[in-house]
Amino acid sequence: MKHHAWTLVLRLLAAACLLAPSSALADADDDILLLLVPALTASRAPAAGNPDGRCAVPAEAAAEDVSTPDHVIGDGTPQSCTSAAVVAAVAQGGVITFNCGPAPLTIPMEETARIFNNADPDVVIDGGGRITLSGQGVRRILYMNACDPDLVWTTPHCDNQDHPRLTLQNLTFRDGDSRGEALDGGGAVWVRGGRLKIVNCRFFNNVCALTGQDAGGAAVRVLSQYNGLPVYVTSSTFGGGPGYGNQGSNGGGLSSIGVSFTVLNSLFSYNAAVGYGANPARDGTPGGGSGGAIYNDGNTFTLRLCGTRIERNTANEGGGAVFFVSNDLTGTMGVEQSVLRDNPSLGFETAGYPGVFFLGADLSATDSVIE
Repeated sequence: MKHHAWTLVLRLLAAACLLAPSSALADADDDILLLLVPALTASRAPAAGNPDGRCAVPAEAAAEDVSTPDHVIGDGTPQSCTSAAVVAAVAQGGVITFNCGPAPLTIPMEETARIFNNADPDVVIDGGGRITLSGQGVRRILYMNACDPDLVWTTPHCDNQDHPRLTLQNLTFRDGDSRGEALDGGGAVWVRGGRLKIVNCRFFNNVCALTGQDAGGAAVRVLSQYNGLPVYVTSSTFGGGPGYGNQGSNGGGLSSIGVSFTVLNSLFSYNAAVGYGANPARDGTPGGGSGGAIYNDGNTFTLRLCGTRIERNTANEGGGAVFFVSNDLTGTMGVEQSVLRDNPSLGFETAGYPGVFFLGADLSATDSVIE
């Protein structure tokens, strides 16, 4: 295709996806258009959150104020918003926003962004609803680990310290892939220590290890939250439509060991736990295959779902929607004003709760549909 013909295609595609007249893009630089094209389909992708969710959101689960950012990525042009700029800003911590122009933009990450424990203890990354960070199908997108010496130890109890406190909001994470990483799980985001909060985010087509009895969290893997406080997930989408789902051995959306989650007004669909052999792994198998959307394991922890829709997720073993195993039988799970529907488990589930495998102290459901 000749250069001018290719440019015309780009302009027409941009106009169609952005619902703008092609004349508005007539003067756009070809390089800018090439940066925009990977993000154009994102404008038609599933929205963030469950539109039917009506649960109250406490202040600690809400978005953070970003009106006075510490770091702004970009100078107003798409080409100024690079992987290197993201990596540098995240390493410094603080409140981070983007200035990449008015159109949706996908930033291909050439390196995993890492949060340093001795930088600002509060880290807020806000994409303004327009920024997608892509792992390009070859790398994890974001990594935080209070116990990683390469990120600097800051306390003698790294598994229970109050920082870094990370908030991810108004962002899309897609095509993250952690299969080449030493630490399993967390295709898009891997967190240990401090605190994590996710608000108004989307997770599409992320992948982690496809087998393994404890490997999991194709989108997000979390360990060791400060004082056992919950990870809040508010108005966010994991998958959300055909072709957008996340997949891993366990927990296509969320995965943890010993970590509590409070999930509010969110959507999980078309995610898959594709491992096989369960946990502990059956003889002759690598293990895995549980928790199509959410995988919880450990001792004392909680899972609260409120205003959340979980549907059309699958698991090769237990819990097409949710796998919850509290080994010491102290953990609790509550489902409120939520819908869990059509989440087939090819192996096992708890009687009366289709798509759920629960082992713990108490499982309750109020004003909810589980079928």
